[in-house]
Amino acid sequence: MQWADDGIVLGVRRHGEASTIVELMTRGHGRHMGLVRGGSSSRMRPILQPGNTVTATWRARLDEHLGNYTLEGARLRSSLFLGASHAIYGLTHLAALTRLLPERDPHQEIYEILESILERLEDVDQAGPLVVRYELMLLAELGFGLDLSQCAATGATSELVYVSPKSGRAVSRDAGAPWQDKLMRLPAFFMDEELEKPPATDVADGFEITGFFLARHLFEPRGLEVPEARRQFIAAILRAQPSAA
Repeated sequence: MQWADDGIVLGVRRHGEASTIVELMTRGHGRHMGLVRGGSSSRMRPILQPGNTVTATWRARLDEHLGNYTLEGARLRSSLFLGASHAIYGLTHLAALTRLLPERDPHQEIYEILESILERLEDVDQAGPLVVRYELMLLAELGFGLDLSQCAATGATSELVYVSPKSGRAVSRDAGAPWQDKLMRLPAFFMDEELEKPPATDVADGFEITGFFLARHLFEPRGLEVPEARRQFIAAILRAQPSAA
């Protein structure tokens, strides 16, 4: 068995004295692990950093085997994150989210979006909206997408300003007014994909929504805590935008 693909490094762990097991999010083969012989060498260490994009060739005798990777660096961006704490936390959180996908299950759109986010993760103004939209996309990819197309109570498609924590559906201003204390505020940028730099308060509201549904549907059923890196990432981007306080 053999294939070649592009991949984003999600994580690396040592295997024996000189080798490593590398976890990639690949364009066409999903989240996939493989053994890199000599992966602990000084030549390979800079390549095998989380967040880097590599070209990968995977070989194994049988498809179900771990297999061996031959990797070459394609976009070595990880060093760019070292001076930005929000980017380090964001990268750690993105990797944890991506690990929720079934192994070896292709998700090409997820790969493309993840690659795009990593290219802009340094920008503290863009990082928050990008990551919260990735959380929304992952919820949908795993079957728990929010329905923000119309009001859950009336079917209206305008003035959608709340999200119901019970149903994960949008609620209009008028329909939600009597229960607004029990609803979550729907930020405008959830409805407008062209809005790249929404107000910090909207970003905070967005993370409140996705955090609630990530915990309910993805982390808690697996017996997992929401990653601490997520909290640190949100705190870092909001510190850079005092208006969110």
